[in-house]
Amino acid sequence: MPEELDELQVAFKEFDYDGDGFLHYKDMAECMRAMGYMPSEMELIEIIQQIKMKWGGHVDFDDFCTELMGPRMLAETAHMMGMREVRSAFKQFDSNGDGRITLEELKDSMKALLGEKLKKDIDLNKDGGIDFDGEGSWEGGWRGGGG
Repeated sequence: MPEELDELQVAFKEFDYDGDGFLHYKDMAECMRAMGYMPSEMELIEIIQQIKMKWGGHVDFDDFCTELMGPRMLAETAHMMGMREVRSAFKQFDSNGDGRITLEELKDSMKALLGEKLKKDIDLNKDGGIDFDGEGSWEGGWRGGGG
């Protein structure tokens, strides 16, 4: 998470107007928006109350990261998977390593890796392979389809 930490540090410094190492609760909404977060009014009220009650109206960088922004960044990105994770998952199902997942590989992998049996036909274009778009390729990374 070094990139995210750098982003937080830049934003924190930008809104630490007096350079004392603390953000004032009044600057929190603007700071969050500058980083691309669009908190609801209710979320802002909760954050401001937390800053006022826990830290007397000012929050330092550590608490800004660990208590306020860190959990929000994790929650926001929890649904996203990086390319590395997608490739890793794909390789788990591509048992012969040819860059394609055949229907048989998928059935075998579902049973071996997930303990589940494939219940319906997912080879939508009936080419004997499974890929994201059903057209035989995915962003030039790996190939599926009939070719």
